[in-house]
Order: sequence, then C-alpha cells, then structure tokens
Amino acid sequence: MALRGSKRRIDFDTENALTSSDILNLTGLSKENFNDLCSIVQKGNLRDSRTRSVRTCIGIFLTKLKSGLSNKLLSTLFNLGKDSVRRAIASARKYLSENFVPSNLGFNHISREEVITSHTRPLAQSLFGKGMYPAIIVADGTYIYIQKSSQFKFQRKCYSMHKHRPLVKPMVFVTTSGYIISVIGPYYSDGKNNDAQIMKHIIQHDIEEFKKWVAEDDIMIVDRGFRDALDLLQEMGIQTKMPAFNKKGESQLPVEDSNVTRLVTKIRWVVESVNGRIKSWKYLDRVLPNSQIPFVSDYVNIACAIMNKYWPELNTGDSEQDEQLASKMLYLSKQKNLLHEKIIEEGLDKRSCKWQKIDASSAPSFPRLSEEDIRNITVGVYQLKLAPSYTREHLDDDGNYEVFTCDHEENLLCAKIQSRHISSKCYRVWVKYDDISVVGWYCQCKAGSRVVGTCSHVTALIWYLGIGKYTDNIFENCRDWSKYLLDARNLPDPVTVDESDNEEANDEE
Repeated sequence: MALRGSKRRIDFDTENALTSSDILNLTGLSKENFNDLCSIVQKGNLRDSRTRSVRTCIGIFLTKLKSGLSNKLLSTLFNLGKDSVRRAIASARKYLSENFVPSNLGFNHISREEVITSHTRPLAQSLFGKGMYPAIIVADGTYIYIQKSSQFKFQRKCYSMHKHRPLVKPMVFVTTSGYIISVIGPYYSDGKNNDAQIMKHIIQHDIEEFKKWVAEDDIMIVDRGFRDALDLLQEMGIQTKMPAFNKKGESQLPVEDSNVTRLVTKIRWVVESVNGRIKSWKYLDRVLPNSQIPFVSDYVNIACAIMNKYWPELNTGDSEQDEQLASKMLYLSKQKNLLHEKIIEEGLDKRSCKWQKIDASSAPSFPRLSEEDIRNITVGVYQLKLAPSYTREHLDDDGNYEVFTCDHEENLLCAKIQSRHISSKCYRVWVKYDDISVVGWYCQCKAGSRVVGTCSHVTALIWYLGIGKYTDNIFENCRDWSKYLLDARNLPDPVTVDESDNEEANDEE
C-alpha cells in the first residue's frame, strides 16, 4: 500500500491506488461511502490547496480519527509537511462540523415521528410501549480521557472519582436500534457533573430544544446514575425505566425487581455498544492533549454523524421474533422463582443439608442441550459468551468439574462458581432439571433470583453440563496469558536451619 519512493505513499486521489479494504482500514468507511462523503464535501466551500486535494484532506482527517496516529506519522505516510497535515485536519474538522454534522446528528436533525417509525426496535415497543408507540430513548454518558492540567481548579473539575483519572463527559442519546439522536457536551466529570446533574442541565437549559422534541408518555431508559433526575423527567411527563436498587441491608434483588431490571437491561445495552463504537475511533479512545479540548465536541460529533449516515444500526430487530420474545419476557417477569422458594423453605442452602461432591461428568441424566436451547433460557447471548471463561476457572488441574448432589432431592445440582470480579467471593448456584430440559435455577449473586433469563453463573453451569463436557477443545479460543507473567506472591518456603549448624551455639558441658 505504501510504496517507498512514490510521490504520495497513501494516495486517495488516484483511482484504484487504494483497495476497498485499504480505505476501510484507514478511514472506517467503505470505498463507496468514502467517495460519497468526499462528493458531499466537494459541493461545499472546502477547496483543493497547493499541497493537497479535498479527498486527501478528508482522508487525512479520517485516518487521524480512526487510527489515532500523530501528525508526525501522518506527515510521513502522506508525504506532506507536518504543518500541512495540521491545516488539513483543521480544515476538514471545521467543514464537517459546520456542514455535515447538523444534517446527521442532533435533536433538530430528526423528528420524533421518524425515530418511532424507523429507528425503534419492535422489542422495545412490545416491552414498554403498551400499544401507545411512544418515542423510546436510551441515555448515558461516555468518557473522553484528557491529560492532567496545571490549572488546578480545572484539574479538580475534570477528575472523575469513578474512573480515577481526568476526563470529560459527552452525554449520548440513542434509539433502541442504536441510531444516535444527539451527543451533548462535553461536561466536566467531578461529582457535581454526574449523569443526573447533566440531565437536569440539558432539560432546564432546553439544549437543542429537548423539551419541545419529547412528548408526554415518551420513555427514557437510563442507568442508576440518573436516579436524582427521575423526578424532573416525570414532571415533564416522560416515563423512566431504570434498573432496580438493592434494598437497605439486602445483598440480592427480590425476584420481582430482578425480573423488571432484566427487561430494562435487555434494551439499555444498546447505548453501551454505541459508546464502544465511538471508542472504535482510536483518537477518541486515547488520552487527548489538553490543547485539543476545544475540539472534543467536534471530533465526537463528526464520528457519530458518520456512524449515523454510513454504518448500519446495531439491531433493528425482526417484528415477529421480537414480539414473541417480548411476550415471553413479560410473562416470565410476573412469575416467581419456585426453586428459590424451595431452597429457602427446605434449608437447602444451609450447612445442615448434606450435599455429596461429584464430578460433573457423572451428573445423573442431565439433558444434552444446544446453544439455541441455552439462548432460550438466558434470553440473550452475553451470559453465554462468558460461560467458557467461568468454566475454565472452575475446572481443577485434573480437568474435573466439581458439582454437588443432594440425596433427598432428585435432579437438583449445586455448584460454587467463582466471582470474576472478587477473588474471595464464590456464588452458590442451583439448577433443577428433568430428562429433556432445565426447569429451574437460582444463584446467590445480586441478580441470581430472576427467572427472566439467567445470570452468568447459572449459565456457566448449564452450559458445561449441557454442551461443554461433550465438546473437545472447548477452550480453543481462550489462551492462558498468566504463564507469561510472574506472581510476586509465590515465594519459596523459608529454609529451616538446624540448631546444630549454628556456630555460635554453646557447646555442651
């Protein structure tokens, strides 16, 4: 791709100088989309200069945004002076911010009706819409990391006690299909600029005419960090959906709260994925020099506008499948966890209850399952992706998978699954089954009582018993990186010196 001695090492001007994959790797856009963006820009007032064309200008800017390379490296790759690269980036940023972003990002670029009809997943409407077809928005803050500042007041206001580093926070509003409605900010990141306070600021200042855009009974899906803004949203007539909190003194959500929380997280994941997409532009995933703080908003907005126009939405859903899934989840959300009640009533979680340790390979008559069977149980794929990692840690050095059976309860297994976050924490998991399927589950983790899907610990046990133990090379894609590192905790045992070897010992008289 970069030929030494050529006039320009990376050439966006010459037809077929770069392949489609080259352009995609450099700019994040397909060749067709890159050409379309350049044609839009060429219709405006951005002109060729003596050292670069409009196409090269856009190519340099997108390569910078996608790869995060320094201007010095870009000057080498494009065979231009560093000042020429800097001016090209500034020109492209300014033009795209003023002319491209407004038509592809912001509450003013799209109507509420278009969001409802074209960018709302049927699953979200079925779970929360209640046949009224409101606009459903998912909101969350994302992070752009910056350098420490010698201005101490600014440094304090940009220091996040959550991430323990300086950063600024754009607030992202997306639809349930992953289309980005708007990105507002960035804001400071200290305690006075939490998600709830940022939401209050947006509403009370009516940024981008937010209050005019939303309507009564629209739905805002948020995380727990927005709890202090719920009253203000509800005063506007906006319904809010948020994961539940543990009650004081409780370590686990009640079954009802855990079920409802799963309905929320089933939709809310999309904003986390959008934040991940934003960070796929490597320039936004690195620590920005403070000289770039004035342009953070431009860079984030341009990246989001490009994703809106040229990237596919994350998940538009299938109407029939989404309606079936929503009906199933709504039905399950009203059910009780009968196995949980049985464990509590009969004291199966007490030490007085005798459990016999066995290897999972000898688990009596556990049904063999497919991945689709387990997806129907988990109501999602995230827990299923974690199952091999949990399984690998649970296996002992001899490859045995330890589970427990109870003498007076048939077809009930128990296991202790190690927490992936806390070394000293293990969760007890129970699974009830019959000859063909899993009929009940319970885990002692925070979300383990729910029946709308399963937590990761329950999924790991079901996955190994139903699939993993029948599969060769189940950890083929899980490399053990620990063998490349040293552990300072592993110290040799102290050598005991025999008293008779002590030269200063008193001779016996």
